[in-house]
Amino acid sequence: MRIVEDFKEYQILDMAHGEKLECWGNVTLIRPDPQIIWPNETFKELWKNADAIYHRSKSGGGEWEERKNIVSPFYVHYKDLTFCLKLMGFKHTGLFPEQATNWNLLRETIQKENRPLKVLNLFAYTGAASIAALSAGASVVHVDSSKGMVDWAKENVKVNHLEDKPIRFIVDDCLKFVKREIRRGNKYDIILMDPPSFGRGSKKEVWTIEENLYELVLACQELMSDRFVLFLINSYSTGLSKTVLENLLYLTINKKQEGKISSDEIGLPMKDSQLVLPCGVTAMWQKK
Repeated sequence: MRIVEDFKEYQILDMAHGEKLECWGNVTLIRPDPQIIWPNETFKELWKNADAIYHRSKSGGGEWEERKNIVSPFYVHYKDLTFCLKLMGFKHTGLFPEQATNWNLLRETIQKENRPLKVLNLFAYTGAASIAALSAGASVVHVDSSKGMVDWAKENVKVNHLEDKPIRFIVDDCLKFVKREIRRGNKYDIILMDPPSFGRGSKKEVWTIEENLYELVLACQELMSDRFVLFLINSYSTGLSKTVLENLLYLTINKKQEGKISSDEIGLPMKDSQLVLPCGVTAMWQKK
C-alpha cells in the first residue's frame, strides 16, 4: 500500500463506528467512511472537539451540523501547494488527501523528463492534480463535466499563483472530449483519470465505471504522443480490484506502447496508531 506520510496539514485523528475524525489545518471534521467497520474509538475525548459533523440521511445524501462557525473557503497546504476547501452537500471538502502520492509521482515524472510535457486530466474535479502538473512545468488540459468543479479548480489555480501557466479548462463529458481530441489530432505525454463509480455528464450522459471505463481508456490510446510517459487511473469503486485495472492497461495502453504496469492500494495513516484507512486503488502504465 502507498501511504501518505507527509501531508502535515491533514491528519486522521481517530476512526470508529463508520466515521473518521480528521483535522484539516485548524478545522476538525467528522465524516462517514464505509471502510471503518469497527465500533471502538481509540481516542474517545478527541471526538468532542469536532467543528462539524456530516450526518448521512437514510433517504440519501445528508447535511452538515456545524458546531463552530467555519469560514468558507478554508485552506490547507501540501508542500508548496495550496488548496481551497468547502463543506460540500455530499460529505466532501473538495480534496482527496490520499491522492498526494499521485501528485508526487506526477511532479517527479514531469521534472525527470526535463522537457515540455502535455498533460490531460480527466474527471479532474477541483484540480489538485492539474495544479501539481502545472507547478512542475507541464501544460494541462483539465476536463470535468461539472461547471461548479471547474470553477473551483480555477480558484485553486489562482490561490497557487499559477494563472499565467498554460492550462485549459473544459466542461464536458470526458469520453466525448477524448473522441473530439482524436479527430483534432491532438496528442498528450501524460494522461490521468479519476473516474467515479457513477456519474452524469454535462448533458446528463450516464457514466458507470464497469460499463464505460474500457471504452474510455481504449480511446485514450489515440491521444498518446510518440514520447508518452505516464497513464494513471485512480478508482474508488470497491467492485474493481487493482488486478482488473492492470488487466485493462495491458489490453489497451500497453498494446500501443510497451511499458511498465503496476498498481497498489492508497491509504491514509491514523495519527499515533498502526491503523491505516484504505482509500481506493491506483494503477499506472509508465514508460520503460
